[in-house]
Amino acid sequence: MFRYTCLNSISEMGLKMFSEDYRKTDTIEESEAILVRSEDMKNFQFHDSLHVIARAGAGVNNIPLERCSKAGIVVFNTPGANANGVKELVLTGLLLSSRDIVGGINWLAEEKDNPVIAELTEKKKKQFAGSEIKDKKLGVIGLGAVGVLTANAAIHLGMKVYGYDPFISVDAAWNLDKEITRITDVNHIYKNCDYITLHVPLLADTKYMINRDTMALMKNGVVVLNYARDMLVNDEDMIEALKSGKVKRYLSDFPDNIVLNAHNAIVTPHLGASTGESEDNCAIMAVEEIRNFLENGNIKNSVNYPNCDMGKCITAGRILILHKNIKNMISQLSRMLGDSDINIGNMLNKSRGEYACSLFDLDTPISDEAVKKIKEIEGVLKVRVVK
Repeated sequence: MFRYTCLNSISEMGLKMFSEDYRKTDTIEESEAILVRSEDMKNFQFHDSLHVIARAGAGVNNIPLERCSKAGIVVFNTPGANANGVKELVLTGLLLSSRDIVGGINWLAEEKDNPVIAELTEKKKKQFAGSEIKDKKLGVIGLGAVGVLTANAAIHLGMKVYGYDPFISVDAAWNLDKEITRITDVNHIYKNCDYITLHVPLLADTKYMINRDTMALMKNGVVVLNYARDMLVNDEDMIEALKSGKVKRYLSDFPDNIVLNAHNAIVTPHLGASTGESEDNCAIMAVEEIRNFLENGNIKNSVNYPNCDMGKCITAGRILILHKNIKNMISQLSRMLGDSDINIGNMLNKSRGEYACSLFDLDTPISDEAVKKIKEIEGVLKVRVVK
């Protein structure tokens, strides 16, 4: 019996994917798995029973990844599960930014009791006029799941799309519309595009990537959209750019007191993945990842350990060993199993930075004594007996 805990409300569409071998519990100390959305886990106390955390969403800034790695806790996210929901909000942002729709709606709200509103509308509507996005240049920075969908959709809206991503995956490249122009220097997007939308993770080299210097390269009257991560844009610099007219509009899904008070900023309350479909998709993917990990030892879509997949466990025994990526580890593990009179039928070792995982299919179940000996090897972080 596996036990799991939900730190946030998780879609029942996902939870019903658990089999009868899983039981939901509010007692975190006894859980093997945790499902989480936005709950801050940075000061979370981890227990030995915990093997896996699944984030029902893409961002994992609320999870202490390094502490999890050291404790041998595999952290999953659900890349692409909410991509369509975010893409649709980005497209909404494009349309809101091209015409002063928000300004027009707000003006009508102020004049709602005016008895001559129909006549007044005909006189005032010009001040809310805008432009069409057809034939305008859109720069998409980051061609992951959301970036690719956004870029492809913009092509179908008649925009000229330029995509930048030095780390684009093979799958993403195959899914890009052939009309999209691939850019190898992001400065080309800064200098030439009418609209710029961000779709990158928040890393040390992407934090405040949109700042005074990069905006100085942009066209006057550019529109910047950030539906990806907070702190990709330096808000103080953005306010100055909005005041000067360098940036025509700034659209963000990450409200704070700076941008909320800025003229020509359109801010939404972190609605990117807030659709029923996105929440269902994320929950389903998260549960599938947990089940595959706990039942088979397989790792897919982990953000702190490498992907490691040997398919469904059909052998007499299987163990998963999470360890430091150091020399002589595999030979030590193999020798320990051999000394315990256990034959290895198949094995897989993968590494990611300073951490690695090893899966062993065994001809016989492993004994508690052998597990204890493996745990004593320097560099071994956690041993899981899958079967």
